[in-house]
Amino acid sequence: MTGLAPPLDRLRWTVTDGLTLVGRELGRLRHDPGELVAALIFPAVMVVLFGYVFGSAIQVPDGGDYREYLMPGLFAMVSFSALLGVMTRTAADASRGVMDRFRSMPMARSAVPFGQTGADLLTGLLMLAIMVGAGLLVGWQPHRGLIPAAQAFLLMVVLRYALSWVGVYVGLVVKNDQVADAMVPLGLPFTMLSNAFVPTGGMPGWLRFLADWNPVSALTAASRELFGNPGAPSGDVAWPLAHAVAAVLLWSAALLVIFVPLSLRAYQRRGR
Repeated sequence: MTGLAPPLDRLRWTVTDGLTLVGRELGRLRHDPGELVAALIFPAVMVVLFGYVFGSAIQVPDGGDYREYLMPGLFAMVSFSALLGVMTRTAADASRGVMDRFRSMPMARSAVPFGQTGADLLTGLLMLAIMVGAGLLVGWQPHRGLIPAAQAFLLMVVLRYALSWVGVYVGLVVKNDQVADAMVPLGLPFTMLSNAFVPTGGMPGWLRFLADWNPVSALTAASRELFGNPGAPSGDVAWPLAHAVAAVLLWSAALLVIFVPLSLRAYQRRGR
């Protein structure tokens, strides 16, 4: 037992410090309510913009309602926003010396990235809840019951958490928060290059390949299938769409395996 005590103590130390930093991030949002309000309004604006402004001109492949086709794609878009949000917050902390102050304190080094991703997970759940409410108001609903719907939301949470680690890494390696802010608009083409808003069947071959293998497309396809919404993949489609649930889990596992150690290493090196 004595041989196991130090690793267990380090784990307990990391978890405790990580939860403290989660509270710090949530407290920061409380003192800057404008950022939180903007983040929470964004999902509702997306529902209105795409559902009513663009939806009237887009035909769903199987003739279903476009807003029911759209909502899983918007859920996936909100999940992807974790990468951008964590990236900008991490870069801001690193460039303003906050990370240096954390290093000077008696706390677990790995707690800082875990605190960033944990806080994002909580705010992401709130954003997802608001988007669900907006979707229900415009006529969207899951049709396959509670358990498949819960599985779909769990996939969103898992992929969001994995993407937040990508955000931590990018935020640590960019030079400053201005560079991170300049990279935020690049997130829109990434989410648009998917099946979230329109079917990929009408795209040129090379573009369709990129869209079909986009993790946003896999999450959207899995959600449509689990919710029973229009546009669920069928027929001769790419592997990530034919096996969408497995694809989301594989994407999430791969991102975590790659970017958790990269983020921890980048955090260690940032202070040297």
